[in-house]
Amino acid sequence: MGTGFGDRLLGSLRKRFATLERRIPPFADSKKIPGRRLHWIEPNLVAEINFAGWTDDGVLRQASFVSLRDDKPPRSVRREQAASAPEKRRARKTPVGKDADVSGIRISHPERVLFQDPDFTKLDLARYYEGVAEWMLPHLNGRPLSLVRCPRGPGEECFFQKHFSEGAPRAVEGVSIREKKGKSGRYVVANSAVALIGLVQVGVIEFHTWGAPARRPDAPDVLILDLDPDPHLLWGRVVEAATLARTLFDEIGLKSYLKTTGGKGLHVVVPLGPGHDWDEVKAFARAAAEHMERTFPRRYTSKMAKAGRKGKIFIDYLRNSKGATAVAAYSVRARAGGPVAVPLAWNELKDGVRSDSFNVGNVMERLRGLRSDPWRGFFESRQKLTRDMKRALGADG
Repeated sequence: MGTGFGDRLLGSLRKRFATLERRIPPFADSKKIPGRRLHWIEPNLVAEINFAGWTDDGVLRQASFVSLRDDKPPRSVRREQAASAPEKRRARKTPVGKDADVSGIRISHPERVLFQDPDFTKLDLARYYEGVAEWMLPHLNGRPLSLVRCPRGPGEECFFQKHFSEGAPRAVEGVSIREKKGKSGRYVVANSAVALIGLVQVGVIEFHTWGAPARRPDAPDVLILDLDPDPHLLWGRVVEAATLARTLFDEIGLKSYLKTTGGKGLHVVVPLGPGHDWDEVKAFARAAAEHMERTFPRRYTSKMAKAGRKGKIFIDYLRNSKGATAVAAYSVRARAGGPVAVPLAWNELKDGVRSDSFNVGNVMERLRGLRSDPWRGFFESRQKLTRDMKRALGADG
């Protein structure tokens, strides 16, 4: 779990802290504070922190720094009470065995705890998807989906569902798409909040989308670079990789967008207009990944082999293939804590936002506080991969 601090941010904070340093602690009960080699400062600053909860000793669990809040006086800050999750309280009051209703869908076993630390139930998950539907559905609309289903929660057996099944909820649609060797497969499409909640009812936690709409499955309209770091790398290295990818695309005339994965990496996404095929988009994404690899061979690799990824960031361009999928914006991940894949504005990286900063319990608060959509203009984009762009990356051969 990361702290939210990057090198630039640490340098800035150190300068501010130096002016506030004091020799003795300002708190009467400072002996209860764990740690060694503590440096005390005057309590004149207010910090915004994302965290999972409080320990019995009054220490934040899984804390991640967001930013300093110069708009709040220190004396106005009080310990938050557990009023941040009204859905969770309602879920706990639901008697065991009694169904609940979300968007007209009956949720069986609503009290079942799917995620722990913090705890989220099946009812919490259904209400989460109901709440984010307005933001999430534009990313799903008309697209074939692959689903991660965990009928008894992520702690039990989960499986990846690629094709539509006849037992799917009524609001879920099925579309036939021609696959390899002339055969056709039937895929899931979810175009409504009712479809989302219906899928949650049958155990779906994760939603993954194709890079093309179902009506034009051979015409991709997004390009994705998936930045997958070695688990031991500092978060700052991932930020550097995303910034480099953005700069590369900017220089050749493509606007890119940023998304957390709910895991340890980031997606850099380039929306495209019509007129491209899978081979073209995949070749372009590969050229971009290999360009980054050539520029910083000790930091990045475009090769999938595990042996060559130690201490590096794997730039996965293989998601740009027919039938490949990427985790959808606002999808929950079937991982501890209920993390969520979230679209970001580029300036949020320098503010300390990490790929695991958001979960089922805090995404709605984020959305309520946004002044504008971080991906404003994404769906209206009609970008083209031109010959000059391909030549700049060495992808024109």
